[in-house]
Amino acid sequence: MGNNYSKKIKAEKTTKAAPNSRKARPGKESATIPWQRETEPDAPYHPSAKLATLKVTPRSVNQKMYLDAIDAHDMVFGIGPAGSGKTYLAVAKAVQWLAKKNNRLVLFRPAVEAGESLGFLPGSMQEKVDPYLRPIYDALYALMSAPLVDRYIEDGIIEVAALAFMRGRTLSNCFVLVDEAQNTTKEQMKMLLTRMGEGSKFVITGDDTQIDLRPKSNSGLVHAERVLEDVLKVHFQYFENEDIVRHPLVGEICEAYDRDADEEEG
Repeated sequence: MGNNYSKKIKAEKTTKAAPNSRKARPGKESATIPWQRETEPDAPYHPSAKLATLKVTPRSVNQKMYLDAIDAHDMVFGIGPAGSGKTYLAVAKAVQWLAKKNNRLVLFRPAVEAGESLGFLPGSMQEKVDPYLRPIYDALYALMSAPLVDRYIEDGIIEVAALAFMRGRTLSNCFVLVDEAQNTTKEQMKMLLTRMGEGSKFVITGDDTQIDLRPKSNSGLVHAERVLEDVLKVHFQYFENEDIVRHPLVGEICEAYDRDADEEEG
């Protein structure tokens, strides 16, 4: 009995004599660890070491060359058929960049409809462009947890926007990915490429057989292939139907359409 009473008295003295304890200072915010989001929701939140060691395994020679080119060059074009890994691999490299350098990701996609008009889209500007950016979101969610992606977007660490938002900006110290670049105009492509600031890496992906612009000859991607072919520090990586990693039938479908296009041209 006496022993229990002594413990109680000792505990009360410890509580009263602890001026730095949370109970003794109820009006003062407790110290927190910056990377513990639960205790400090407004603190900057940076990627974990787990993302920095994210492994990206290529499934073809062209995919391996593409990944190596992104590491070696500040500007890389990835051009090839749907499903060949252009966007997914670029997003994976962007996540690695984010984790290792603690900089930003800026992800763009031209807001061009694929052969049909969707008309007026309600909502805010972000809600209007979100449907066009869904493939990029899908890749991010496949590589990172949804809460983490949402937190990064909320904090501005990841910016996902329509290409039209780039005008007048200088993009420094960030990884910039432009998807579906075949649907940029010549003017948009020039505007995009000249946004590059110090310490940045640009990856531009597209499929020059799926141009939704009218006329198709106005494609900024096709124009950039011709204009920049002699610029040594710009790398062009091309993919073939053999690089497609979707359902095996997708490769056969692409080959069938390619044969039809060749017959029409012949």
